[in-house]
Amino acid sequence: MYASERSIEWNNRVFERLTSLSVRDDYTPFGLFDWPDHLPDEEWWMSPELLSVHDTPLMEQVDEATLKRLSKWESINFYSLNVHGIRELLIEVVRRIHSLGFEEPSEFFHRFIGEENDHMWFFAQFCRRYGGKIYPNRMIPLGSEANDSQLESFLVFARILIFEELVDHFNRRMGKDERLHPLIQNMNWVHHVDESRHIAGGREIVRQLHRDLRPLKADRLRAMSDYLRRYMAAVLEALYNPRAYRDAGMPGPHQVRRDLLGAPGRVRHHRAFIAKITQFLLANDILMEEASA
Repeated sequence: MYASERSIEWNNRVFERLTSLSVRDDYTPFGLFDWPDHLPDEEWWMSPELLSVHDTPLMEQVDEATLKRLSKWESINFYSLNVHGIRELLIEVVRRIHSLGFEEPSEFFHRFIGEENDHMWFFAQFCRRYGGKIYPNRMIPLGSEANDSQLESFLVFARILIFEELVDHFNRRMGKDERLHPLIQNMNWVHHVDESRHIAGGREIVRQLHRDLRPLKADRLRAMSDYLRRYMAAVLEALYNPRAYRDAGMPGPHQVRRDLLGAPGRVRHHRAFIAKITQFLLANDILMEEASA
């Protein structure tokens, strides 16, 4: 047996500080951005180094006009992933706010929920205004097989943290990329600033929930680690959307996706995308080293 949710000892100073920062930096998204009627297709909509074709033979085989069209649709895919990811994390956090074990961080959760709702709104606005649609969610749900509420809560917050840290890697790059339209820069930077607080809070939650799970048997801990690695792989693979390749005018979009996912050059970028969260999970003994073949 391990500690029940009632026994969780939160570091309240962390949540109080993050909540105060959120209140200090409060804004409404509805008047925050200038939404132009049109964004030029001949400009970059995403940093070229973040495109799914970067560091592959395909990057050299297609012309710049096609790459810029792809940057448009991969940006729509990226923001669509945010819409779907935010909706799912909001559902899970709302289920736990003011519930047994989560009384202390609930004030932080209130700020988190409000800010994430704002993020979902402006990402959806961007997709609908400039792409005419939000791409469907293609991520296959991963059943956690958790049979305990505290274990399930740990996996929920670990998934949220992984998703936010991956997204923030893109936000930080695009928020400072002057090749991009000011709206795109601003939207990514605003999201990064908010996510820096959410990530700090998420790390504290994940660290504490995992600490209370350590009495679990080694095979259960290994299963949790393997599950989180599968989730990271699923999130990375969601960046490769055949609908985006098709909308960019690239023939054989499903084959393009298969070729890109198998390209050796992409492995290095995947590691960079999740470097910070991988380091955190390893340092806290949440991820185990992958078993050698």
